[in-house]
Formats: sequence, C-alpha cells, structure tokens
Amino acid sequence: MYMSRCTMVEYGSEKTQDKKENLYSKVLRLQDLVSYQDGTVASRMLINKKAGSITIFSFDETEGLSEHTAPYDALVTILDGTCEVWIAGETFQLKEGESIIFPANKPHALSAITKFKMTLIMIRE
Repeated sequence: MYMSRCTMVEYGSEKTQDKKENLYSKVLRLQDLVSYQDGTVASRMLINKKAGSITIFSFDETEGLSEHTAPYDALVTILDGTCEVWIAGETFQLKEGESIIFPANKPHALSAITKFKMTLIMIRE
C-alpha cells in the first residue's frame, strides 16, 4: 500500500495528514489530487524515493515560495492557473501546460499570479 502525505501550510503552522491510498496502476488527473485552500499552499507527495520525489502543490492567489536553493535539479510543470518564477535573477511567467527546470544550487522562487497548481519533480541522484 502506498502512503501519501498531505501537508497544508497555513500562516506559519503546518498540518499533516496521512492518507493510505494506493495510487499505483491507476489513471490519475494530477490537478485533481490536491485541492485549493483559501489563503495557503497545499501539497501532496505522490512518490518519495531515494532517487527523487514527485509532489503536487496548490497555491492560493498571492501565495508563493520564497527564494531558496536546492542541491538537486527540479522540474516544475503548471497544471492549472498562472505563476511567476524567478531563477538566478531571471523572471518567467508560466501557465497551464508549461514547464521549467530549476538548476541545482541556483536561487529560485515562485509566486501565484492566479490560483495555480503545479507538479514538482525533484531528482536527487
């Protein structure tokens, strides 16, 4: 059985809920796996392995992730809505169906233009 973890970050506090749900060998609509939450960011980790992870996020309007770096490359794909992304001083606007690669060790951040959902694929090895 696959265990997924749903995390909702709400104004500095974090609520975590474990859900036992087997997602393997099923047809999935990724944008339906996490709901929008008013005034916050919600996430659902689908896969978490030593080699990497896949997480679905939803961002309410005006929410985002502050600038940070990660030691691994990451691929972000927008599933719904629009956002603005900053990578090492460059600004990009992304909409549904578009993707961008965050290079390892480069500062990056993102912010909602509208409510949006995204997939984050992080490769660790």
